Amino acid sequence: MDTNLPDALIDQQGLFDPVESGPPVTLAERFVIPPFSVLDKRSGDWNRRRRQWLGLGIRSEVGRGEALTYNMSIDGGEEGSTSIFDPVLCELAYRWFSRPGDRILDPFAGGSVRGVVASWLARWYTGVELRPEQVVANYDQLDICDDAHHPRWVLGDARDIAAGDVLHDEYDLVFTCPPYADLEVYSDDPRDLSTLRYDDFLREYEACLKAAATVLRDDRFFVVVIGDVRDRRSVDGRYYGLTVDTVNVARRIGLSLYNEAILVTAGSLALRTGPQFEKSRKLGRGHQTVLMFTKGNARAAASRLDQGGDVALSAEAGTHHQMNSALSSEAAS
Repeated sequence: MDTNLPDALIDQQGLFDPVESGPPVTLAERFVIPPFSVLDKRSGDWNRRRRQWLGLGIRSEVGRGEALTYNMSIDGGEEGSTSIFDPVLCELAYRWFSRPGDRILDPFAGGSVRGVVASWLARWYTGVELRPEQVVANYDQLDICDDAHHPRWVLGDARDIAAGDVLHDEYDLVFTCPPYADLEVYSDDPRDLSTLRYDDFLREYEACLKAAATVLRDDRFFVVVIGDVRDRRSVDGRYYGLTVDTVNVARRIGLSLYNEAILVTAGSLALRTGPQFEKSRKLGRGHQTVLMFTKGNARAAASRLDQGGDVALSAEAGTHHQMNSALSSEAAS
Protein backbone atom coordinates (compact mmCIF):
# COMPACT_ATOMS: atom_id res chain seq x y z
CA MET A 1 0.00 0.00 0.00
CA ASP A 2 1.46 3.36 -1.01
CA THR A 3 1.43 5.76 1.94
CA ASN A 4 2.90 8.69 0.00
CA LEU A 5 -0.43 10.42 -0.36
CA PRO A 6 -1.18 14.15 -0.14
CA ASP A 7 -1.30 15.58 3.38
CA ALA A 8 -4.61 17.23 2.51
CA LEU A 9 -6.19 13.80 2.35
CA ILE A 10 -5.31 12.79 5.89
CA ASP A 11 -8.09 14.73 7.60
CA GLN A 12 -10.77 13.93 5.05
CA GLN A 13 -13.00 11.53 6.92
CA GLY A 14 -15.96 9.81 5.33
CA LEU A 15 -14.81 9.17 1.78
CA PHE A 16 -13.28 5.76 2.44
CA ASP A 17 -14.07 5.18 6.10
CA PRO A 18 -16.99 2.98 7.17
CA VAL A 19 -19.93 4.76 8.72
CA GLU A 20 -19.73 4.25 12.51
CA SER A 21 -22.58 6.44 13.77
CA GLY A 22 -25.27 3.81 13.38
CA PRO A 23 -27.10 2.48 10.36
CA PRO A 24 -27.46 4.85 7.37
CA VAL A 25 -30.69 6.83 7.40
CA THR A 26 -30.68 9.51 4.74
CA LEU A 27 -30.44 8.84 1.01
CA ALA A 28 -27.03 10.48 0.95
CA GLU A 29 -25.78 8.20 3.74
CA ARG A 30 -27.11 5.18 1.91
CA PHE A 31 -26.13 6.01 -1.65
CA VAL A 32 -23.46 8.80 -1.48
CA ILE A 33 -25.67 11.14 -3.55
CA PRO A 34 -29.48 10.75 -3.59
CA PRO A 35 -30.37 8.55 -6.57
CA PHE A 36 -32.60 11.05 -8.36
CA SER A 37 -32.95 11.59 -12.10
CA VAL A 38 -31.27 15.00 -11.74
CA LEU A 39 -27.67 14.90 -10.51
CA ASP A 40 -26.31 18.33 -9.66
CA LYS A 41 -22.55 18.77 -9.82
CA ARG A 42 -22.91 22.29 -8.49
CA SER A 43 -23.94 21.13 -5.02
CA GLY A 44 -21.59 21.56 -2.08
CA ASP A 45 -21.67 17.86 -1.20
CA TRP A 46 -20.75 16.89 -4.74
CA ASN A 47 -17.88 19.37 -4.93
CA ARG A 48 -16.50 18.39 -1.54
CA ARG A 49 -16.45 14.77 -2.59
CA ARG A 50 -14.87 15.62 -5.93
CA ARG A 51 -12.08 17.48 -4.13
CA GLN A 52 -11.52 14.45 -1.92
CA TRP A 53 -11.10 12.18 -4.92
CA LEU A 54 -8.82 14.61 -6.72
CA GLY A 55 -6.82 14.86 -3.49
CA LEU A 56 -5.54 11.39 -4.25
CA GLY A 57 -3.52 12.96 -7.06
CA ILE A 58 -5.67 11.92 -10.02
CA ARG A 59 -4.34 13.59 -13.18
CA SER A 60 -6.78 12.40 -15.82
CA GLU A 61 -5.83 15.16 -18.25
CA VAL A 62 -2.28 13.81 -18.64
CA GLY A 63 -1.78 12.12 -21.99
CA ARG A 64 -4.30 14.30 -23.78
CA GLY A 65 -3.75 17.32 -25.97
CA GLU A 66 -4.47 20.85 -24.86
CA ALA A 67 -7.55 22.81 -25.90
CA LEU A 68 -9.38 19.82 -27.32
CA THR A 69 -12.86 21.19 -26.89
CA TYR A 70 -14.12 23.88 -29.21
CA ASN A 71 -16.92 25.20 -27.00
CA MET A 72 -17.27 23.47 -23.62
CA SER A 73 -15.76 20.68 -21.59
CA ILE A 74 -17.61 17.43 -21.03
CA ASP A 75 -18.09 18.13 -17.35
CA GLY A 76 -19.15 21.73 -18.00
CA GLY A 77 -16.12 23.29 -16.35
CA GLU A 78 -12.85 24.72 -17.51
CA GLU A 79 -9.87 22.38 -17.04
CA GLY A 80 -7.35 23.88 -19.42
CA SER A 81 -10.02 23.60 -22.13
CA THR A 82 -9.70 19.80 -22.05
CA SER A 83 -12.51 17.77 -20.53
CA ILE A 84 -11.90 15.90 -17.28
CA PHE A 85 -14.23 13.09 -16.27
CA ASP A 86 -15.85 13.61 -12.88
CA PRO A 87 -14.73 11.05 -10.24
CA VAL A 88 -17.95 11.40 -8.23
CA LEU A 89 -20.08 10.40 -11.20
CA CYS A 90 -17.75 7.48 -11.69
CA GLU A 91 -18.10 6.49 -8.03
CA LEU A 92 -21.89 6.59 -8.25
CA ALA A 93 -21.95 4.37 -11.34
CA TYR A 94 -19.76 1.78 -9.64
CA ARG A 95 -21.57 1.81 -6.30
CA TRP A 96 -25.06 1.85 -7.80
CA PHE A 97 -24.65 -0.63 -10.65
CA SER A 98 -21.89 -3.04 -9.60
CA ARG A 99 -20.55 -4.63 -6.47
CA PRO A 100 -17.07 -5.13 -4.99
CA GLY A 101 -15.08 -7.68 -6.94
CA ASP A 102 -16.95 -7.04 -10.20
CA ARG A 103 -15.18 -6.61 -13.52
CA ILE A 104 -15.72 -3.22 -15.18
CA LEU A 105 -15.23 -2.67 -18.91
CA ASP A 106 -14.67 0.77 -20.39
CA PRO A 107 -14.41 0.64 -24.19
CA PHE A 108 -13.46 4.34 -24.44
CA ALA A 109 -11.00 4.65 -21.56
CA GLY A 110 -9.41 8.05 -22.13
CA GLY A 111 -7.76 9.36 -18.95
CA SER A 112 -7.00 7.60 -15.69
CA VAL A 113 -9.91 8.61 -13.47
CA ARG A 114 -12.34 5.77 -14.12
CA GLY A 115 -9.64 3.21 -13.47
CA VAL A 116 -8.36 4.89 -10.30
CA VAL A 117 -11.84 5.18 -8.79
CA ALA A 118 -12.61 1.53 -9.63
CA SER A 119 -9.42 0.51 -7.87
CA TRP A 120 -10.34 2.19 -4.59
CA LEU A 121 -13.85 0.77 -4.75
CA ALA A 122 -12.49 -2.79 -5.09
CA ARG A 123 -13.55 -3.27 -8.70
CA TRP A 124 -11.42 -4.79 -11.46
CA TYR A 125 -11.29 -2.17 -14.20
CA THR A 126 -10.24 -2.74 -17.81
CA GLY A 127 -10.13 0.25 -20.13
CA VAL A 128 -9.55 -0.02 -23.88
CA GLU A 129 -7.66 2.91 -25.34
CA LEU A 130 -6.54 3.61 -28.90
CA ARG A 131 -3.71 6.02 -28.13
CA PRO A 132 -0.45 4.57 -26.73
CA GLU A 133 0.57 7.85 -25.08
CA GLN A 134 -2.65 7.80 -23.06
CA VAL A 135 -2.08 4.22 -21.90
CA VAL A 136 1.42 5.14 -20.74
CA ALA A 137 0.15 8.24 -18.92
CA ASN A 138 -2.52 6.20 -17.16
CA TYR A 139 -0.10 3.52 -15.99
CA ASP A 140 2.12 6.27 -14.59
CA GLN A 141 -0.62 6.82 -11.99
CA LEU A 142 -0.69 3.30 -10.57
CA ASP A 143 1.01 4.63 -7.44
CA ILE A 144 -2.26 6.29 -6.36
CA CYS A 145 -4.32 3.11 -6.86
CA ASP A 146 -5.15 0.39 -4.38
CA ASP A 147 -2.43 -2.24 -4.57
CA ALA A 148 -4.97 -5.06 -4.39
CA HIS A 149 -7.05 -3.86 -7.37
CA HIS A 150 -4.79 -2.34 -9.98
CA PRO A 151 -6.70 -1.11 -13.04
CA ARG A 152 -5.73 -2.37 -16.47
CA TRP A 153 -5.50 -0.26 -19.61
CA VAL A 154 -5.30 -2.17 -22.87
CA LEU A 155 -3.98 -0.62 -26.07
CA GLY A 156 -6.45 -1.51 -28.78
CA ASP A 157 -9.59 -0.73 -30.74
CA ALA A 158 -12.94 -1.12 -29.00
CA ARG A 159 -14.39 -2.56 -32.17
CA ASP A 160 -12.14 -5.61 -31.75
CA ILE A 161 -13.29 -6.50 -28.22
CA ALA A 162 -15.86 -9.10 -29.24
CA ALA A 163 -13.43 -10.84 -31.58
CA GLY A 164 -11.14 -11.59 -28.64
CA ASP A 165 -8.31 -9.62 -30.20
CA VAL A 166 -8.25 -7.16 -27.31
CA LEU A 167 -9.82 -8.88 -24.29
CA HIS A 168 -10.61 -12.42 -23.22
CA ASP A 169 -12.88 -11.85 -20.22
CA GLU A 170 -16.53 -11.36 -19.36
CA TYR A 171 -17.64 -8.28 -17.46
CA ASP A 172 -20.22 -7.26 -14.87
CA LEU A 173 -20.64 -3.61 -15.84
CA VAL A 174 -19.89 -1.52 -18.89
CA PHE A 175 -19.31 2.09 -17.90
CA THR A 176 -17.99 4.53 -20.46
CA CYS A 177 -17.99 8.02 -21.89
CA PRO A 178 -17.54 7.83 -25.68
CA PRO A 179 -16.36 10.64 -27.93
CA TYR A 180 -19.07 13.26 -28.33
CA ALA A 181 -18.83 13.02 -32.11
CA ASP A 182 -16.23 15.63 -33.14
CA LEU A 183 -16.55 17.88 -30.08
CA GLU A 184 -13.03 16.84 -29.11
CA VAL A 185 -10.67 15.43 -31.73
CA TYR A 186 -8.21 13.25 -29.86
CA SER A 187 -5.80 12.23 -32.59
CA ASP A 188 -5.26 11.97 -36.33
CA ASP A 189 -5.60 8.17 -36.26
CA PRO A 190 -8.22 7.21 -38.89
CA ARG A 191 -9.57 4.61 -36.42
CA ASP A 192 -10.34 7.40 -33.94
CA LEU A 193 -14.11 7.97 -33.96
CA SER A 194 -13.70 11.66 -33.18
CA THR A 195 -12.10 12.20 -36.61
CA LEU A 196 -15.12 10.90 -38.55
CA ARG A 197 -18.08 12.62 -40.12
CA TYR A 198 -21.21 11.98 -38.15
CA ASP A 199 -22.75 9.23 -40.30
CA ASP A 200 -19.48 7.31 -40.25
CA PHE A 201 -19.04 8.05 -36.56
CA LEU A 202 -22.46 6.61 -35.76
CA ARG A 203 -21.79 3.38 -37.66
CA GLU A 204 -18.45 2.79 -35.93
CA TYR A 205 -19.85 3.89 -32.56
CA GLU A 206 -22.50 1.18 -32.85
CA ALA A 207 -19.81 -1.38 -33.62
CA CYS A 208 -17.92 -0.40 -30.46
CA LEU A 209 -20.96 -0.58 -28.18
CA LYS A 210 -22.04 -3.88 -29.72
CA ALA A 211 -18.60 -5.37 -29.08
CA ALA A 212 -18.73 -4.26 -25.44
CA ALA A 213 -22.24 -5.63 -24.99
CA THR A 214 -21.10 -8.99 -26.34
CA VAL A 215 -18.65 -9.52 -23.46
CA LEU A 216 -21.04 -8.15 -20.81
CA ARG A 217 -22.63 -10.93 -18.77
CA ASP A 218 -26.39 -11.31 -18.86
CA ASP A 219 -28.48 -9.48 -16.25
CA ARG A 220 -26.02 -6.61 -15.93
CA PHE A 221 -26.00 -2.84 -16.41
CA PHE A 222 -24.48 -0.86 -19.28
CA VAL A 223 -24.02 2.85 -18.45
CA VAL A 224 -23.12 5.54 -20.99
CA VAL A 225 -22.40 9.19 -20.19
CA ILE A 226 -23.25 11.21 -23.28
CA GLY A 227 -24.20 14.67 -24.44
CA ASP A 228 -25.41 16.21 -27.65
CA VAL A 229 -23.21 18.53 -29.68
CA ARG A 230 -23.84 20.86 -32.58
CA ASP A 231 -22.83 20.15 -36.13
CA ARG A 232 -20.21 22.75 -36.94
CA ARG A 233 -20.50 21.92 -40.64
CA SER A 234 -24.19 22.84 -40.82
CA VAL A 235 -25.31 26.34 -41.69
CA ASP A 236 -27.31 26.83 -38.51
CA GLY A 237 -25.33 24.70 -36.06
CA ARG A 238 -28.10 22.19 -35.39
CA TYR A 239 -27.70 19.32 -32.94
CA TYR A 240 -26.62 15.93 -34.22
CA GLY A 241 -29.06 14.12 -31.95
CA LEU A 242 -26.30 12.01 -30.36
CA THR A 243 -28.21 11.23 -27.16
CA VAL A 244 -31.25 9.91 -29.03
CA ASP A 245 -28.99 8.05 -31.45
CA THR A 246 -27.24 6.38 -28.51
CA VAL A 247 -30.57 5.07 -27.22
CA ASN A 248 -31.45 3.77 -30.69
CA VAL A 249 -28.03 2.13 -31.09
CA ALA A 250 -28.39 0.45 -27.69
CA ARG A 251 -31.77 -0.96 -28.62
CA ARG A 252 -30.44 -2.35 -31.88
CA ILE A 253 -27.70 -4.24 -30.06
CA GLY A 254 -30.11 -5.76 -27.55
CA LEU A 255 -29.96 -3.38 -24.58
CA SER A 256 -32.99 -1.90 -22.81
CA LEU A 257 -33.15 1.67 -21.54
CA TYR A 258 -33.77 1.38 -17.79
CA ASN A 259 -32.87 4.78 -16.28
CA GLU A 260 -32.00 8.22 -17.54
CA ALA A 261 -30.43 10.98 -15.49
CA ILE A 262 -29.56 14.57 -16.23
CA LEU A 263 -26.15 15.62 -14.98
CA VAL A 264 -26.19 19.38 -14.32
CA THR A 265 -22.78 20.80 -15.26
CA ALA A 266 -23.35 24.54 -15.52
CA GLY A 267 -19.71 25.67 -15.19
CA SER A 268 -19.12 28.99 -16.99
CA LEU A 269 -22.52 28.81 -18.67
CA ALA A 270 -23.72 32.21 -17.45
CA LEU A 271 -20.75 33.96 -19.04
CA ARG A 272 -21.24 32.32 -22.43
CA THR A 273 -25.00 32.21 -22.84
CA GLY A 274 -25.96 35.89 -23.17
CA PRO A 275 -24.19 36.74 -26.44
CA GLN A 276 -24.96 33.29 -27.84
CA PHE A 277 -28.68 33.49 -27.15
CA GLU A 278 -29.00 37.09 -28.29
CA LYS A 279 -27.45 36.27 -31.64
CA SER A 280 -28.86 32.81 -32.39
CA ARG A 281 -31.51 31.92 -29.76
CA LYS A 282 -29.42 28.88 -28.88
CA LEU A 283 -29.90 27.88 -25.24
CA GLY A 284 -26.88 27.50 -23.03
CA ARG A 285 -26.32 23.78 -22.59
CA GLY A 286 -25.61 23.04 -18.93
CA HIS A 287 -26.13 19.30 -18.71
CA GLN A 288 -25.04 15.90 -19.90
CA THR A 289 -27.12 12.71 -19.93
CA VAL A 290 -26.42 9.46 -18.12
CA LEU A 291 -28.12 6.56 -19.89
CA MET A 292 -28.46 3.34 -17.91
CA PHE A 293 -29.28 0.25 -19.93
CA THR A 294 -29.71 -3.38 -18.98
CA LYS A 295 -28.65 -6.52 -20.77
CA GLY A 296 -30.99 -9.35 -19.99
CA ASN A 297 -33.41 -9.28 -17.06
CA ALA A 298 -33.46 -5.94 -15.24
CA ARG A 299 -34.94 -7.43 -12.06
CA ALA A 300 -32.20 -10.00 -11.93
CA ALA A 301 -29.58 -7.31 -12.51
CA ALA A 302 -30.92 -5.27 -9.60
CA SER A 303 -31.38 -8.29 -7.36
CA ARG A 304 -27.76 -9.30 -7.84
CA LEU A 305 -26.65 -5.97 -6.40
CA ASP A 306 -28.74 -6.52 -3.27
CA GLN A 307 -26.61 -9.58 -2.62
CA GLY A 308 -23.29 -8.05 -1.68
CA GLY A 309 -23.54 -4.67 -3.40
CA ASP A 310 -22.81 -1.24 -2.00
CA VAL A 311 -25.93 -0.78 0.11
CA ALA A 312 -24.16 1.97 2.02
CA LEU A 313 -20.68 3.37 2.56
CA SER A 314 -20.22 0.95 5.46
CA ALA A 315 -20.69 -2.00 3.08
CA GLU A 316 -17.54 -1.24 1.08
CA ALA A 317 -14.77 -3.80 0.77
CA GLY A 318 -11.83 -3.99 3.18
CA THR A 319 -9.58 -1.99 0.86
CA HIS A 320 -10.97 1.22 2.37
CA HIS A 321 -9.94 0.14 5.85
CA GLN A 322 -6.48 -0.46 4.42
CA MET A 323 -6.38 3.00 2.94
CA ASN A 324 -7.49 4.58 6.21
CA SER A 325 -4.67 2.72 7.98
CA ALA A 326 -2.22 4.05 5.41
CA LEU A 327 -3.44 7.59 5.96
CA SER A 328 -3.21 7.17 9.73
CA SER A 329 0.37 5.95 9.39
CA GLU A 330 1.19 8.95 7.23
CA ALA A 331 -0.33 11.31 9.81
CA ALA A 332 1.59 9.65 12.65
CA SER A 333 4.88 10.02 10.80
